[in-house]
Amino acid sequence: MARTEIVTLTNMCMIYNGRNVLVQEKIDDDYRGITFPGGHVERGESFTDAVIREVLEETGLKISSPQLCGIKDWTNDDGSRYMVLFYKTDKFEGTLSSSEEGTVYWVDFEELKNLRLADGMEKMLEVFLNEDISEYFFYKENGEWMEALK
Repeated sequence: MARTEIVTLTNMCMIYNGRNVLVQEKIDDDYRGITFPGGHVERGESFTDAVIREVLEETGLKISSPQLCGIKDWTNDDGSRYMVLFYKTDKFEGTLSSSEEGTVYWVDFEELKNLRLADGMEKMLEVFLNEDISEYFFYKENGEWMEALK
């Protein structure tokens, strides 16, 4: 079995302030709904630098001390893997501003369940919030996509 594979690396960051969390209403044709800001890791870029850059581009906020708290991953039909590194932080500065990725705004944690979350976001929240869960994994079984929290 090969020990190397083609991997797309991305990130997502939960920014919180007391009982409030920053959300982004994504408007992408492939991925719509309420999620957290993030994006692709560029070749040669550190994972930490990438999440700081992506959050700044999408929210106008400069975060610091992002803590890696989990991953979401799956293998595509072409054999490549897709990974989303989950970070969280309550350290930020700047003025909140939306981007072409979508509108960003603060909501109370309890209000999240009443919003139109992006696909899979409920399970992703479990990874962000539960220290006993570190991975949201997708796999195929008998041709059907399955998911597991690990």
